[in-house]
Amino acid sequence: MRLRRLAALAVVSLAALTACGSGSESEVGALKIMAPASPGGGWDQTSRTAEQALKSVDPSLKVEVYNVPGAGGTIGLAQLATEKGKGNLLMTMGLVMVGAVEQNKSEVTLSATTPIAKLTEEYEIVVVPATSPYKTLAELIAAWKADPTKIAVAGGSAGGTDHILAGLMAKAAGIDPKQVNYIAHSGGGEAVNALLGNKVAVGISGIGEFAEHVKAGKLRALGVSSPERLAGVDSPTLKEGGLDVELANWRGFVAPGEVSDGDKEKLVDLVTKMHGSQAWQDAVTKNGWTDVFQTGQPFADFLTSEQVKVKAIIAEMGLVS
Repeated sequence: MRLRRLAALAVVSLAALTACGSGSESEVGALKIMAPASPGGGWDQTSRTAEQALKSVDPSLKVEVYNVPGAGGTIGLAQLATEKGKGNLLMTMGLVMVGAVEQNKSEVTLSATTPIAKLTEEYEIVVVPATSPYKTLAELIAAWKADPTKIAVAGGSAGGTDHILAGLMAKAAGIDPKQVNYIAHSGGGEAVNALLGNKVAVGISGIGEFAEHVKAGKLRALGVSSPERLAGVDSPTLKEGGLDVELANWRGFVAPGEVSDGDKEKLVDLVTKMHGSQAWQDAVTKNGWTDVFQTGQPFADFLTSEQVKVKAIIAEMGLVS
């Protein structure tokens, strides 16, 4: 009888071990996602959208989103670098971080991470408070050219996508980008508060971060950085407003450096399943994101090329010495 019990226990133990290595969605254990910015911004929004989509794929999967704000995500990047080899941690990042690494002369660069997936692209939108005297982009540009330093522009971190767009707009308008009075914020929520409090004249951010306030009539959209008008966005393009400028932000996931090939494969597989979920696809549509899903070596190569491109852009704009 005792031998039978031992045999039964052995079978149960073997089954449990087999299940642990069976390739289920929850294989990574309790997954953590770092949003390296304050709540309310694009990285935070993306992280929490991913959390819900992952749970829809596997309700048993424990997912925790936490914020590490500051310096365009480079504080979070530095913290991620201390988690070498940790296979159940993702950090949301994107074009903003690429620029911030250069702008802040960060000692830790994206070479210290493991690229997992490119997720979305999102065009930028230029807004003013509803009470602003500027009804059109042309009116704003005229005032900006008359006194560049007087027009305070709110956006995300220094050197990030919003800052880059402000510089490109200034250059297209014949204004020295170095004269742009750019007020950096660690999250979209802070930029919205500055606009609603009339502390700044203009705001630049991803469409998803300002859309709710534009629809509510609290902010007025003057232009979007897309090549043509976007469905569901009541705004002309920057080109229609007289500025030959286009720019798309992108966001993705990286893991800590030195994760094992097995852990990397599990994370890529999990994020791929998340991307295919109805919850994620619905969120992409709702937020006006463009689906540009990419994993593996193609994303790693893209990340390398973006670093070279952004470094050249911000140097030309005088954002780095």
